[in-house]
Amino acid sequence: MALIITTFVVVLCVLPAMVVAIRSLTMKPFIVKGRVYCDPCRLGFETPITTYIPSAVVILQCKDKITNKIVYKKLVRTDSSGSYTILVDAFHENQICDAKLVTRPMHHCNEPTLGRDQSPVILNRHNGIITYDRFVNNIGFMTKEVASDCAKILRQYQEFDNDKNELSHYN
Repeated sequence: MALIITTFVVVLCVLPAMVVAIRSLTMKPFIVKGRVYCDPCRLGFETPITTYIPSAVVILQCKDKITNKIVYKKLVRTDSSGSYTILVDAFHENQICDAKLVTRPMHHCNEPTLGRDQSPVILNRHNGIITYDRFVNNIGFMTKEVASDCAKILRQYQEFDNDKNELSHYN
């Protein structure tokens, strides 16, 4: 009887540890994807004339939720389309992670867009997200001067908004 109880206790204690160890060895990395853009209209969002910034350096940084100390960071550079991909093979459940811009190679577009200068990233597997891909909100910067095409774009947005308001009266 003692042998059965001992075997049961060993299996109960050792088996979960083995499963966790094996699972961590076979876990796929997270794939963090995002873009860095230049807002020539200074609107705070992307428009049809938005351009994307190549060769910008982005950092993925994770801080401990309790101590607020940086526990993970990884630098990448955007490609010719202003896109970046960061492979993260670690589990960051008790951390707050953000993608932030480090360098802005476009001198005419280097003013951070308030609220779009960094973006949070969820890097744990216990949140209902099935895929390993993590799509980060695009990080935005503005030009110092408003581009001449922006007035036309704003008129188009205004026309769309007016049409939408007129249609709402019929509902």
